[in-house]
Amino acid sequence: MRRQVLSLLVENTAGVTSHISGLFSRRGYNIDSFSAGVTADPRYTRITIVASGDDQILEQIEKQLAKLEDVLDIKKLEHGNSVTRELILVKIRAKDTDRQAILNVTEIFHGKIVDVTHDSMVIELTGHQEKLDAFLDLLVGYEILELARTGITGLSRGSSDVKYLD
Repeated sequence: MRRQVLSLLVENTAGVTSHISGLFSRRGYNIDSFSAGVTADPRYTRITIVASGDDQILEQIEKQLAKLEDVLDIKKLEHGNSVTRELILVKIRAKDTDRQAILNVTEIFHGKIVDVTHDSMVIELTGHQEKLDAFLDLLVGYEILELARTGITGLSRGSSDVKYLD
């Protein structure tokens, strides 16, 4: 089993994410991560999908996605030839005595405290999944009240493979 990150450029139409996720569920493929957002041109959406499987399954996923009418471009985001990131928000129970230690760890990982209440803190952190997982490992002694992860998003490096549409 290996993981593949795919970047799709799709028409920004109603139901496009449903068509793509439906393709995965109909064929029994698993989506490890799915993120989507409108591009600089509001007619198009960039979708980043992380899927796992053997080479045959990953090849089949790519072929099936290419058949979808709304899919305009598919790129494999390979390590070294792409930039990928993920965002997490973590709400931690934080007593007054814990706040400085939590702040120190957050700063080491270049995170931000985005909310503080009497009994909790919300931390924002972006980076590679390994970095985020290492940060979460350091929070083991604290009670994580809530955790939200965006999933991976990314782009290929350079301009040689940019898809220009009308």
